[in-house]
Amino acid sequence: MTRLGITRNVTLGQLLQEVVEKYPHREAVVYADRDYRQTWRELLFTVDQVARGLMALGVHRGEKVAVWATNVPHWITLQFATARIGAILVTVNINYKSSEIEYLLKQSEAENLFLMDGYRDTDYLNTLYELVPELKTQPRDRLRSERFPGLKRVFFLGAEKHRGLYSWNELVAMAGQTGEDEYLQRQESLDPHDVINMQYTSGTTGFPKGVMLSHFNIGNNGFWIGKNQNFGPDDRICIPVPLFHCFGCVLAVMSALNHGSAMVVLEKYDPVNVMMSVERERCTALYGVPTMFIAILDHPLFSRFDFRSLRTGIMAGSPCPVKAMNDCVEKMNMREVTIVYGLTESSPGMTQSSFDEPSLEKKCSTVGKAMPGVEVAVIHPDTGTVCGPGEAGELCCRGYNVMKGYYRMPEETARAIDATGWLHSGDIGRVDADGYFSVTGRLKDMIIRGGENIYPKEVEDFLYHMPGIQDVQVVGVPSRKYGEQVGAFIVPRPGADLSAEDVQDYCRGKISFFKIPRYVQFVAGYPMTASGKIQKYRLREEAARLWPEA
Repeated sequence: MTRLGITRNVTLGQLLQEVVEKYPHREAVVYADRDYRQTWRELLFTVDQVARGLMALGVHRGEKVAVWATNVPHWITLQFATARIGAILVTVNINYKSSEIEYLLKQSEAENLFLMDGYRDTDYLNTLYELVPELKTQPRDRLRSERFPGLKRVFFLGAEKHRGLYSWNELVAMAGQTGEDEYLQRQESLDPHDVINMQYTSGTTGFPKGVMLSHFNIGNNGFWIGKNQNFGPDDRICIPVPLFHCFGCVLAVMSALNHGSAMVVLEKYDPVNVMMSVERERCTALYGVPTMFIAILDHPLFSRFDFRSLRTGIMAGSPCPVKAMNDCVEKMNMREVTIVYGLTESSPGMTQSSFDEPSLEKKCSTVGKAMPGVEVAVIHPDTGTVCGPGEAGELCCRGYNVMKGYYRMPEETARAIDATGWLHSGDIGRVDADGYFSVTGRLKDMIIRGGENIYPKEVEDFLYHMPGIQDVQVVGVPSRKYGEQVGAFIVPRPGADLSAEDVQDYCRGKISFFKIPRYVQFVAGYPMTASGKIQKYRLREEAARLWPEA
């Protein structure tokens, strides 16, 4: 997609066509646990069937198509099918509960929704029927929802039929109703700078924001992500990370697309299934957050599996423990493992270490160098000047990878991208004399738990509605396993009789499990500045003291 810092101005559909012409009979998508296999040519055929089916049902360029599902085989098909017709794929966190999916569907104004039956303790179908009761009473081709006026169609990711929903098989069967000329005209009308991907990231205001990304954004980023791992058509990437996250749908899928590499996908993360997939499929790369790698390395069956085929991969999402990195190199043969740093708003990569990095110490203590075609700078948060080597400041980037903006949130967009084009990460870091960047802290209060970003205000706003709570402050608690856990300092209302279990029970089923406070402390008040502002840094210090074994 990008050569020597020059970006290619093509759509994902054109990229897919290119890789099919180069490697038609090489495997593109593999699920080792169910022996599901598709070559690049077979994947394109399925993609085109789905794309034409969507057009037959009236899906226009620019319509949003939300996907609420684990890494099922149809997920990647939908990612390319929507891109081929200029629709916008809206990725939905599989851990969302009723209030969260309601917010996303309303804020995104999604016209279409694909979903599976459910995940963990959340029944997606029942949740949707509660939110959209019209599905049970109205013809599915004339849906009019009072709560979601933009919603036109709902699809089930499977052959089963459900009231008010189109099944996957019915969608594919409608492909013949879209003529070849009409399909080609749609593709030719697309612009590489069209938004084709929207991912929701928690906002500092407490409201998730839809990050708008284009063909140009994620296609180019995917090229360099793969290039820095030295990917080619002989590589096979094990992907246990979620596709709804940029780690899966960009770092993995887009890098495979750009280099013709095979994607060995897991529907959900399981250490044994990961090890089995790596061994059975002779994977050369493995993706994961540090907690995933640690769970594999510590698994009692670890020694029974063969990792000799591995050489590279990505460890990202939270700071990498030195021991985990050393163990991946020594015990899993991942001598060319890389680190990627960025955020959804940067498509997501802005820095990355290289597969041929000469120093393991650099891989552990830094997040690599600026990716080609991307400017990365450390900017002083007060003066706005660029810091010199070794000076601390906010990590910022600008270039092809910067998002188009937040959907329907111009003020939030202006806060994230300044007048000179710099995207502000909110992370504090440094760059050394050799151009290696490191992350040392945060300007904002975001908590990163096992790769999941959690903004305290989102949890605080939710808990404020709980009877018996007068005030609440949420902070990150250091955790060996997850990087951080969620801790809550709560001021109860006079006379209220609350326990930590009460607080956790109130959250269950209403917000994602990883946002639920793992630790709760009831307090009479908070440390304050002279001007009356809460000193969160002191709460974080207190949390580390109270819960040292997190």
